[in-house]
Amino acid sequence: MDTSTVRESVTDAMKFWEPLRLIYNGALAIIVITYFMAGYPKSREALTVDAVFFLFILAVLANVAYCAAYIVDLFVQASGFRAEWRRFRWVLFLIGLTFAGILTRFFALGFFLSTRS
Repeated sequence: MDTSTVRESVTDAMKFWEPLRLIYNGALAIIVITYFMAGYPKSREALTVDAVFFLFILAVLANVAYCAAYIVDLFVQASGFRAEWRRFRWVLFLIGLTFAGILTRFFALGFFLSTRS
């Protein structure tokens, strides 16, 4: 790949993935809030300073995992499948969002609903 193609691919990837990051983070936040509310008022006991720091770390790790899509995207854009990939890369987003949502659900279940008596 020459420099202009790399630059175009990176720009294209950012234009596609960064707006979707808001949806990704929003969906994960909705899952956490839903399980917090499902366990309320007992789930409020789980919100200590350390717990908030732990949730922050999990949110950062979820965003680091989201960045894995860039590796796949740039690799496939460098191949001969670039045109097809650009039409169907939303599938990678849905698979990643589903996976992250399932992980978030399990963490939220353990975090907020384990306080039920």
